[in-house]
Amino acid sequence: MDLNRRNVKKILFIVACAIVLFLGLQNISNLYTFGKIVFSLLSPFLMGLCIAFILNVPMKFIEEKLFRLGGKHDRLVRKIKRPLSLVLTIIFVLLLIFFVMFIIIPELGNTFDIIQRNIPVYIGKINSWITQLLVDFPELDNWISTITIDWNKLGDTVFSFLSNGAGSVLNTTVSAATSVISGVVNFFLGAVFACYVLLQKEKLSRQVKQILYAFVPEKKYDETSLKSDTHRVDKFLSICRLANRTFSNFIAGQCTEAVILGVMFFVALSIFQFKYALMISVMTAFFALIPIFGAVISMFIGAFLILMADGPMQALWFIVLFQVVQQIEGNFIYPHVVGNSVGLPSIWVLVAVTLGASTMGVVGMLINIPLFSVIYVLIKEEVGERLREKKVPPDSIQ
Repeated sequence: MDLNRRNVKKILFIVACAIVLFLGLQNISNLYTFGKIVFSLLSPFLMGLCIAFILNVPMKFIEEKLFRLGGKHDRLVRKIKRPLSLVLTIIFVLLLIFFVMFIIIPELGNTFDIIQRNIPVYIGKINSWITQLLVDFPELDNWISTITIDWNKLGDTVFSFLSNGAGSVLNTTVSAATSVISGVVNFFLGAVFACYVLLQKEKLSRQVKQILYAFVPEKKYDETSLKSDTHRVDKFLSICRLANRTFSNFIAGQCTEAVILGVMFFVALSIFQFKYALMISVMTAFFALIPIFGAVISMFIGAFLILMADGPMQALWFIVLFQVVQQIEGNFIYPHVVGNSVGLPSIWVLVAVTLGASTMGVVGMLINIPLFSVIYVLIKEEVGERLREKKVPPDSIQ
């Protein structure tokens, strides 16, 4: 190897990376603590970026549909369309949340009221069941009578547990309260930051591009290279635009799928005259924002409500109906609606959801579908380019 200036820079860079990696492995606990501190400091802004990304989807729709430029009021429309679109978007989201809570909370309150009134009936049924059980199985009664309990020892154990655990319970309570307060404060700071980002997103985009073009070096190609001479920043921005378009389409597709699922359940529950049809349908649509598996949560809640109101047989039939509707939606509607919105085939939608659930839970399911879509498109473009470079005829890959 010639020790020219370029090769010396590469060697020094490799040595520096090796030293940094070695020091990092030697102080990995300190790095982890430092990373947690940095993440806690940046969490309001990261949350704000997530909120801004989600709100940008309906805001962009409102801005394009309701504030089209035209006529002598162009300047006035340009000035007010962005803040007015943001205000309308926030009002729409708050009204949607209020609508969901207005339907769910009163019904849950009525259900808990029914449970409270029926507690004596439930206790009487349990006592009757235990009495009948002891009559049918007298050996069970004999076995229970042989059990002796040292109440003094039990009391000492409980007292010791309460005495020793009081401090830990208090610490846990204080820690939980602090986490809740911190989460609320971070959410509101993130919401304010999201509003600033949405109001000035074009300006922020220009500033980021200026920084990238100013500091990222150009990629040089040999004269014999068959690839086009494009700037690294152009390639990076192209991937960012693809990711933005994919994630935006995923959010829109997920909301569409949630509405379809809610309507399907409302129709099915109304036809078979189940109670709480509207509440369960709205709740199912809300939980359907968690891909494929979110509806299972609403199934258990709905089954519990119907169990308290109409008994176990009606709850069992509800579970059967729920599974039928959910299987139809999960296998035929969801992969096509969400898969088409992100440009990902149905089979890869199921793979993305399964891998996301097994690795990162709910967050993994939400992220993996658009992430897989971006990777799918990039691999597809790279494969197509390599096939063109090798001049592979289309007939040979049919």
